[in-house]
Amino acid sequence: MGLFDDLKAAAPAAAPTGNRTETVTFPTLPDDLQGFTSLPQAQLTSPFDTAALTVLALCFYPKDKDTSIAMLNFLRGPRPLSPMDMQFIRDRFMDKDYVPRSYFTGATPANDYAPSQPYSIKVFENPYSYENEGYAKLFINSGGADSPRFVQLRKAKDGKWYLWEQFLLSGIREPESSDPWA
Repeated sequence: MGLFDDLKAAAPAAAPTGNRTETVTFPTLPDDLQGFTSLPQAQLTSPFDTAALTVLALCFYPKDKDTSIAMLNFLRGPRPLSPMDMQFIRDRFMDKDYVPRSYFTGATPANDYAPSQPYSIKVFENPYSYENEGYAKLFINSGGADSPRFVQLRKAKDGKWYLWEQFLLSGIREPESSDPWA
């Protein structure tokens, strides 16, 4: 064993490279909070899974806002949504229930943001995703926006990745069926 072999063995694991994309797939969408927390991704061991689950939780809001909030609180772990956070989410959903669906593969304005099945979400990192220790800033493309939106996650003492902030509810192009000129 040479001099440099000892150094290689003692070197820490490589940091994330900033160019990884993961596709998180859901064969079906959950019907309730129990189904949501039973998904394999709900173990929250990967920041990519937590980011994708954030989209799922937001998609539930138009159907049942209380369950959606419970899902988001599950993803936030020890830091539940504040009343201001809940008001922000409520305001963003006025007449725009299609925004979270736009993050699924195949969802575009042309098909009124109907996702392809099985349901999948591509989550990716960039070179700055892990700039702050214990945090991950991951990105998701919307079929109705020109630039990706991001989700910030925080790793807790229990090793799980929890939702810290989400910036997924910004405006996007309207579905073509809503456009009076098309």
